[in-house]
Amino acid sequence: MPTEAEWERAARAGREGEAYPGGGAIPAWIPQAGKGPLDGPWPVALGPPNAYGVRGIAANIHEWCADWHAAGYYAGSPRRNPRGPDTGVRRASRGGSWRHAFTISRSAARSKLDPSFRYTDYGFRVARDV
Repeated sequence: MPTEAEWERAARAGREGEAYPGGGAIPAWIPQAGKGPLDGPWPVALGPPNAYGVRGIAANIHEWCADWHAAGYYAGSPRRNPRGPDTGVRRASRGGSWRHAFTISRSAARSKLDPSFRYTDYGFRVARDV
């Protein structure tokens, strides 16, 4: 799984300062213009890949991240490639969900959940170093 920082970099795909992956507005291909809840998740391949070749990031399901969540972590974290806190109670997650009122989230939006919880709108993205 990617760290939060890796996830956000993949979501932004070189477009720093933009609210959503792909730009300043909800992408046109997002079902129902990002308004939910929907009956279920949409196909993973829906929508074009971003500049890094990543599809569907920040929408459809919440994605677990490798790091623990700490509210103030980024205020004092390393500037380059922060790895998250060493310990915690809740794991970081990113992205929107098909079962929420808004199915897409801003690239910078952070979320957290106890890792023992299981929901139909949580998943993970496989990542590898390149």
